[in-house]
Amino acid sequence: MLLDRLLQKVLALTVRTGTLRVTTVAGGRFTVGDGSGPPLALRFTSRAAELGILIDPELRFGEAYMNGTLIVQEGSIADVLALVMSQTSALRPPPWARPQWLVRYLGRRLRQLNPRSRARRNVAHHYDLDGRLYALFLDADRQYSCGYFETPDQSLDDAQLAKKRHIGAKLLLNPGQRVLDIGSGWGGLALYLAEICGARVEGVTLSQEQLAVSRGRAQEKTIADKVDFRLADYRDVSGRFDRIVSVGMFEHVGVGFYDIFFRKCAELLTDDGIMLLHSIGRPEGPGYTNPFIAKYIFPGGYIPALSEVLPAIERSGLLVSDVEILRLHYAETLKAWRERFLARREEAERLYDARFCRMWEFYLAAAEMAFRRQGMMVFQAQLTRRQGIVPMTRDYIMREEARLRGVEGGHRPPLRLAGE
Repeated sequence: MLLDRLLQKVLALTVRTGTLRVTTVAGGRFTVGDGSGPPLALRFTSRAAELGILIDPELRFGEAYMNGTLIVQEGSIADVLALVMSQTSALRPPPWARPQWLVRYLGRRLRQLNPRSRARRNVAHHYDLDGRLYALFLDADRQYSCGYFETPDQSLDDAQLAKKRHIGAKLLLNPGQRVLDIGSGWGGLALYLAEICGARVEGVTLSQEQLAVSRGRAQEKTIADKVDFRLADYRDVSGRFDRIVSVGMFEHVGVGFYDIFFRKCAELLTDDGIMLLHSIGRPEGPGYTNPFIAKYIFPGGYIPALSEVLPAIERSGLLVSDVEILRLHYAETLKAWRERFLARREEAERLYDARFCRMWEFYLAAAEMAFRRQGMMVFQAQLTRRQGIVPMTRDYIMREEARLRGVEGGHRPPLRLAGE
């Protein structure tokens, strides 16, 4: 059939290395690739799925898997995504998809328009899901951002603790200093900075679910006098802070709001203050959010290129004192999340349903392979208002990490699994 031939042609142009076997709805079978590597196999159960992948593969491939109209018969969806995303053709749109790419690129500012009301709705879409879902696959501290793997075999919990320690070291905190945590999540970093570093922390979030958990954790640790969690937009925060930290939140700001974000941070930061921004970054320059991720996972979200971030920092009057690129750390974090999620998939299906679980599995697998195969990275930008605030060399980071590790030894509770 014509549709089968078109599907074979497009997939053959996409998958040039490896081995991918495909079975169509009409019963046709073909193989694409050069025959290398372990064979993977897909089966379509819907003509609409086949047609959708031809018309809009960025959106419809994930939808077909989520809807059960694309079945992986050999290997896993992670294996298939690793194969597809490792192809050289995956780094640029094919000729027939370039108009679609251009339309999405030109419309990205509209889709990332995040005034206060829309920003709150976008946050609720993802972060106000049933808290038991996140407990299935995150570490015990519920760190929902890239871990810092000091060794390849480090556990997820230890890597997330190392991330908090690494950030704390770069902030060079003294006891009693005021810290603003923009996008404070479930409170883990703010609690670490208060308990281990002795800071007074104000955490702001737009998630009702995360706010309730954060406040409860502060009460349990009996440090509620040192940490104040509030439901607030960063644009509405007032006062001056010795330190500002933001982890995994900047991806929700929107490219049209970068100037507003950094000017607000410059306004809130004291003259001798330090800011640490931890964000995912794209390596190939400005682009747009994958349409599947934008529609189902992070509406309004966007991963910035450094070429978009640094000019906004410069215009705000802040100085860049350090930039660190974390390369494969997020790939390993996402791998751990995906494996833990799949190990407890039946529990997730009881919370939602099988379609939701396939959507979530696709999201975690696609994100992992973007970091593992396509160069996505995380950057940590350290910012100040003037020169001379941090030491001239980076040796202080390791010294401060060693000091914080010693403090942790007297505070660390027995390790619990995330679901306990």
